[in-house]
Amino acid sequence: MSKSSAISPTQLFAMIILFEFGTALVLPIGLTSAQNSWLSILLAMPAGMIFYWLLMYLHRRYPALILSAYIRQIVGPYIGLPIGLMYGIYFMYISARNLREAGDLLITTSYDQTPIVIVHAAMIATVIYIVHKGVQVLFRLGEIYIIFIIALGLLSDMAVLLSGTIEIRDLLPIWGEGVGPTLRSAYPNIFLFPFAEVITFATVLPHLKQNQAAGKIGMLAILASSVMLSMTHAIEVSVIGKDMYSRSTFPLFTAITTVEVAEFVERLDALVILALIIGVFFKMTMYAYAATSIVADVFRIKEMKQMAYPIGSTIFLVSIMSAWSFPEHGAEGTKSFTTIQPIFLIYIPVLLFVVQLVRQKFSRPSS
Repeated sequence: MSKSSAISPTQLFAMIILFEFGTALVLPIGLTSAQNSWLSILLAMPAGMIFYWLLMYLHRRYPALILSAYIRQIVGPYIGLPIGLMYGIYFMYISARNLREAGDLLITTSYDQTPIVIVHAAMIATVIYIVHKGVQVLFRLGEIYIIFIIALGLLSDMAVLLSGTIEIRDLLPIWGEGVGPTLRSAYPNIFLFPFAEVITFATVLPHLKQNQAAGKIGMLAILASSVMLSMTHAIEVSVIGKDMYSRSTFPLFTAITTVEVAEFVERLDALVILALIIGVFFKMTMYAYAATSIVADVFRIKEMKQMAYPIGSTIFLVSIMSAWSFPEHGAEGTKSFTTIQPIFLIYIPVLLFVVQLVRQKFSRPSS
């Protein structure tokens, strides 16, 4: 790692928060728990912290290696090489899904006369540029834009409070149908999205200036993002009700369009669109960077930035061709959520952790 590519603990903190927000800020999560979605987020948070600790454990064993490199070290090159390549493909796929969701929201709300190809091309061009510039540029941007997204959140929350549209009774009863639906929403749904997605940071941890602070900083970022996500979804449910929250494609957008303060402040949906663009940009760029670094590592390409253009072009094509409509996109996402994502976000990381523990135990010299 060179000093020019080093990232600070503050930048890591900001980037994890922005990444956790991503599309989770505007999409409905925890649908099976209805009005208790905010509570499901808090219940899934401890597992998210444990998963981050698992990633830090593996990182401390191989501090100079990214995810795909230490997979080969743990399970051997013959098994590790294809697993690493599959992670690269998986990260490209999720980045393409994020791009599609952002594009569909923009077209639905503001750019209904603009072809989806143009919207996606504009966004992916920026992603390619940032990935080509390197990890430090991405994390410096995150350090700046975290201020913008928190300011947008405060403005939106203040407007909602002043408008008087919050109905606390829509959040009640807590656990009205028992603890089961809330827990089933937290595990595995909310744990997988967004908490377990921090596995992408296994491709940037070797660039940290202060490795010893990464564990504590990551935990604090997960705690902060969990609380803010929980508050956001609680406000959404209390403004539009649990039925509308469950049916709405973008509940945050639906909620903010109902806000009107003193018959003067209205049409605050621009704040939601701006928050979405910021959150999705950093999330899909992080996925694109992770995919690029893994592909470069697997194929032993010295200059990682050479892969920014082909990886970005692939993400763009997949985002357009993966589904003909947003409902089809959602159905495909539900299928991959229950089949593909657990493999990459739960099974393989846990297996790596167990294998590393076994290797470490039997590699100790006998006394």
